[in-house]
Amino acid sequence: MKFGSVDNPENIDFTLPKDHLHTKSVLNKFKDDNIPEIYVGCAKWNKADLKGFYPKGTKDELVYYASQFNSIELNATFYRIFPAQQFESWYEKAPKGFKFFPKLNQEISHLKRLVEVKNVVENYLYHASNLKEKLGTIFLQMHNNFSPKDFDRVVDFVQNWPNELPLAIEFRHTNWFNDLAIANDLYQLLEEHNISNIIVDTAGRRDLLHMRLTNSTAFVRYVGANHKSDYKRLDDWIERLKLWKDEGIKEIDFFIHQNIEKESPLLSAYFIKKLNKELGYSLTIPNDDSQQSLLL
Repeated sequence: MKFGSVDNPENIDFTLPKDHLHTKSVLNKFKDDNIPEIYVGCAKWNKADLKGFYPKGTKDELVYYASQFNSIELNATFYRIFPAQQFESWYEKAPKGFKFFPKLNQEISHLKRLVEVKNVVENYLYHASNLKEKLGTIFLQMHNNFSPKDFDRVVDFVQNWPNELPLAIEFRHTNWFNDLAIANDLYQLLEEHNISNIIVDTAGRRDLLHMRLTNSTAFVRYVGANHKSDYKRLDDWIERLKLWKDEGIKEIDFFIHQNIEKESPLLSAYFIKKLNKELGYSLTIPNDDSQQSLLL
């Protein structure tokens, strides 16, 4: 994932901003004694990107990947709408408890830009529904140049989204966040329709760390810079997730990317090990017996 990449990450202030004023109040609405669900994964499972992750002789990459992680951010669905049979195949290869988090197709977000997309969305969801209980939150990623001037399109899309399917949306145009009136209208819309406001942590776009949750789910897309600072950044996320857990969060979806994706499993293993220790989980640590030494 090259989005937000920089040539000199050592010059970036990676400090996580404080939470938005209303994030705590949103989470407090859901506070109880239940432990939040947590899903951590990479963006891809193919061997070409995750070089060195798969043992020699691995016959099926998804089967092995799903034995090491409990989720995948399914970016392939952005580029094409797969047939129902493909989703059925993925379903069969993943174990109980595993979840797929598919990205909505580019025809919806980038080509038609939310205009007259009803049939495309319905077709996409018809196929994706074959993931059954392994279907996690679906996410919509808007183009960098999709700005608040088209807010009415977002309203229409959100109002027509089927309520039974969890949805998260990622906005990349900075005016969604730096214009206070627009930001407040957007957050209210997402809250009213129980839609997650995706947080992106990448070196070159610190403005996307709005830290504003709009429901009980935190959907975080973390992009490492293939730099030693990646580990300290994840340490800071552990502390923030601990805070959100105390405040009432119900689900954490955390996907780790790298500018050079082959390092994503190693970084994920570090993060999961910390999650288990600091938040009391028992997630599988990817390739625990064969991982290279981690920076602890």
